[in-house]
Formats: sequence, C-alpha cells, structure tokens
Amino acid sequence: MAVTEGPPTAAGPDALRARALAWLAADPDPANGDELRAELARAEAGDEAARRNLADRFSGRLAFGTAGLRAELGPGPMRMNRVVVREAAAGLVRHLADTLGAAPTVVIGFDARHHSDDFALDTARVVAAAGGRALLLPVATPTPTLSFAIRRLGADAGVMCTASHNPPRDNGYKVYLADGAQIIPPIDTAIAARIAEVAAEPHPPVLAPIDDPGIEHLDGATIEAYTAHVAGLARPGPRTLSIVYTPLHGVGRDVALDVLGRAGFTDVHPVVEQAEPDPDFPTVAFPNPEEPGALDLAIARARAVGADVILANDPDADRLGVVVPAPPWARTDTGWQILTGNEIGALLAEHVLAATRGADRLVVTTFVSSGLLAEQAAHHGAQVATVLTGFKWVVRPALVDPARRFVFGYEEALGFSVDEYVRDKDGISAALAFASLLADLRADGRTVWDELERIGRRHGHHAARTWSVRFTGPGAHAEMAAAMRRLRERPPRALGAAPVVEVVDMAVGGSLPPTDAVVLHLGAGTRVAVRPSGTEPKVKVYVEVVVPVAGAPGGPGYADARLAGAASIEQLLAALTEVLHLASGPVA
Repeated sequence: MAVTEGPPTAAGPDALRARALAWLAADPDPANGDELRAELARAEAGDEAARRNLADRFSGRLAFGTAGLRAELGPGPMRMNRVVVREAAAGLVRHLADTLGAAPTVVIGFDARHHSDDFALDTARVVAAAGGRALLLPVATPTPTLSFAIRRLGADAGVMCTASHNPPRDNGYKVYLADGAQIIPPIDTAIAARIAEVAAEPHPPVLAPIDDPGIEHLDGATIEAYTAHVAGLARPGPRTLSIVYTPLHGVGRDVALDVLGRAGFTDVHPVVEQAEPDPDFPTVAFPNPEEPGALDLAIARARAVGADVILANDPDADRLGVVVPAPPWARTDTGWQILTGNEIGALLAEHVLAATRGADRLVVTTFVSSGLLAEQAAHHGAQVATVLTGFKWVVRPALVDPARRFVFGYEEALGFSVDEYVRDKDGISAALAFASLLADLRADGRTVWDELERIGRRHGHHAARTWSVRFTGPGAHAEMAAAMRRLRERPPRALGAAPVVEVVDMAVGGSLPPTDAVVLHLGAGTRVAVRPSGTEPKVKVYVEVVVPVAGAPGGPGYADARLAGAASIEQLLAALTEVLHLASGPVA
C-alpha cells in the first residue's frame, strides 16, 4: 500500500531536483529514468501537476507492512521499482540472518505483471550476494504455488512478486516465512527496520552475478508437484459439467486447466480473449472478478457454449469468482448471475463440512465476512474462528493450535482455502472444489440456488454486500483517513430507520488485534463494517442483514427474503453515504 513511513516532507524545487537526480543515478530501469527526466523538465517549466507528482514520489518511503509492498510502478521511493525491491530484499535477508543465525534459503516467485520477473531476479541476486540460497521458480506462476513451494522445498522464507488484482500500473512484493504463511506483526516491523537501515546506507545493496551458484533456477518439478497435489484433493463423484474458465489475462490458465483435467473435468472452455498473460489487462478496466464488467466476456462465452458455470481467477490466481445461470426470480439482462464471495463461501463450507467429521475441525472467517459460517459450523459440530482480514490471519488459528484441524477458510473478497497444506488463499483448488460441488448438485437435479435456499431455511438468508469507494490522486490516503476520522468522531445514532445499538472501534483492540475499522451493530444480525483497503486506495464498506426464510421449499419465501435483504442493504448504504460525506451513493 502506498503510504509514507512518516508525514509527507515539504521540499522546495531545489531539494526535489536533488532527490530526483540522486534517484536517477541509482535506478537501473531506463524507462524510469526517461519518466523522471521528463517530469523534472515539465516541473521546471512551470507545470504544477508535474511538480505535485514529483513531490509525491519523494514525500516519504513505501511502508513495508503485513501486505509487504504494493504501489504504482515508477521512479521514486514512493513507487514500486527495482531500487525499492533491492532494498526490501536486503532488509529481508538481514532479518532472516538475525533470526536464523545463518544465511537463508528463499524461494522466489513472480507473476506476469510489468517487472515482476525483474523484481524476482533482483531479489535472488541480493539473497545470493549475502551468502544465501535463492530458489527461483522457472516461469510466471500462480501465487499459491509459492506458498506450496516454501514447505515442499524446506525454505526459510518466500517472496512473491505480484500485485494480485490491482490495476495494470501497480506491482507488489509479498513475504512468507518457513510455515508457508504470510508475515504478521511484529515480524513486519522488524523487517521494515532492516529495510530502513539498508536505505539509509550510502551504497546500494550488493548484487550477485546472474550466474552466481547461489541462484538456483528451479525446473518445473515444483509446479508439477503443486498441480498433482491440488488435483488429488478432488473427491470421487460425478464429473458431468460444462465450464467456462477465465484467468483475466493472468497466470492461472495452464495450472487451472491441468488441475481440472486431471480431476476429470474435461469439458472446459477458456475465454480466448483473456487466456494469455498480459500485464496491460486490455479487456477489463480492473482485473478483478469482483469489478463490474470484468466477467462480461466470460458470460458471453458461457451463453454461446451453453455452459453450466463460469470459474474466474484473478491475475495471480489466488482468488476465485463464480457465475452461474440466474434463478427464475432474478432480474438479469444476460440470464447469468455473479455469486458474491459470501455465497461462494457458504456453498464451499457446506460442501466441506458435510463430507468431513470430527469435533476438531476448524473453519475460519474474517470479521467483515458473513456471520453465516459460524452458524454452519455449529450445525455441523465444527469449531469456528473469526480473524482480521487477510489470509495471513485466516491460516493463523490452526498454526497457533495444531490440535484444531483446519478444513476451510474464506474471506468475502473471493479468497478461499480448502487445503491445509497451501497456507494462503488459493483460487485453483477452490475452483476444483466448486466444480465438484456443482457436479454433485447437478447429478441430484439441483442448482446452487436450491442449495442456498436449503441453507437459508436453516439459518436465515444472510444478505450481504461490499461497497468500495475509490480515492485517486496524491491526496487519496489523506481523504481516506479523513473519512474514517469522521466516522469515529461522529458515529451515527441511526442509519435510516435502523438505530445503531453498538459502535465498535477496532483500532482500540478487543478480542482481535487492533486494526483500522469501525463496526456498527444495528441488532437482529444487521451490521455495517467500514475499513480502508490494505492494498488499494479505497474505503470498503461491508453490510449484512439477516432475513428469516419462510414458506415451503421451492416456494416464494426465499426469493422474498432475498428481495427484502437487498432493499434493506440499499437503505443502509444510502444512509451511510451521508454519514461519510461522500459525493455519490453506492456504485460498486
């Protein structure tokens, strides 16, 4: 996330010019040099926009946190580039040497975004120069393969160069430790301190030669092992299912199609226009299955081939989107309906819990996801844990207490885990699990809507919606902070006709570690949570309303409950728009 490590630094033209010239001497990327020289020239010619952008580039440093690094590509310490990556790699290696007492072994992966391969090779050269062993995955690959590789190869840490589902101009740097899970506090703070130490030194990090023996270019065996492992997760059952698949111009296609095929799902139709990796993501505004329009081509393909389901991965294939034929009572222009993350989570949870046994089973969800999972777990005699957002937290309860057997975890932002071995969200194993559950339903003459209705009759219809407010420009993070501050200082007594019965400021702690979020409880299972995104400049709002489901199976009760829940959510979001002083109402 592009935030400063301290308050933005005011600097005059001469100071900015000096910083820019110093950067030009250090940045090995010629395109960054051209970009920065052109911006300097415009700023010196009186272009105020160029001056502001230049000031923003040098207003601080990207903060290294539990999400690692993620920001727009470009020159300057507030952008993602090879200078920032080399410093991050050197800081990471020093931290690992501190804790291990020896030079580390680090597995390094990358996706197909601009400069991901450069970032990965630079990281390998830094590791090798420090006396460590760098294991470089051979090709652009899904993020879940990196988590898998760490444990399979017995590495001390892993680095994945990816910005997941962010816009094309972004890239990022995710760090994992030997357990295959992403870092959490206070490890991030310790690494950040070492990175700051490196950045303050007069000389850049030392790089090993590209052919250094400390850099091992892995063959395809690790990716093959991951593919075989995931395909082996499939339970026996029917396989009659027509699937349309899209990787959204990312790296998921080859592995996903291989996994599905090995498991017996051979009737798969890729979306040709989005099948090849392309860092510019030319057919979508944002390469995220959650974003409006991202799955339009997939829906058109599904209509053309008469498919049963659309499975979509984001560009690094750690998320799963699902689209199914719409039920008769839905109003859609295409005849298809996108499932929410909470709906996919409820369906996968039911699939897993119905097929497993034991009071030691553990399912995990986040505080912004639906409360339905806890009710499903209780019904099936399983344990449940609620954690902060992010899969670094979702996998944590089972690591802390190995007596609890992790069987499923999810977060509403299309992140799912059906496999304890890969300790991160995994859009490929989740795609296989969803195909299996849908094939089972189809063989019984049922649909996902029948299954959601069955779950709803047991626990009530949990209507939920996520709404994102995106901020742009140099002042984006200040505007986000101001919106959160207003909510804390003047929380509403009511949202529309619904009184707020409790306000929980999660920044002051409680049962979970402190985090920048506010939760409004309105009674009867209705709640609203507001938090800034950890990876993008936007505020996210999560609303849940629980509506009882009445009537005979297949009758109007479930459809009416869905309509009532949707109407209640719209009213709450409209009221919250005024509370947050936002210019427009809910749009996403």
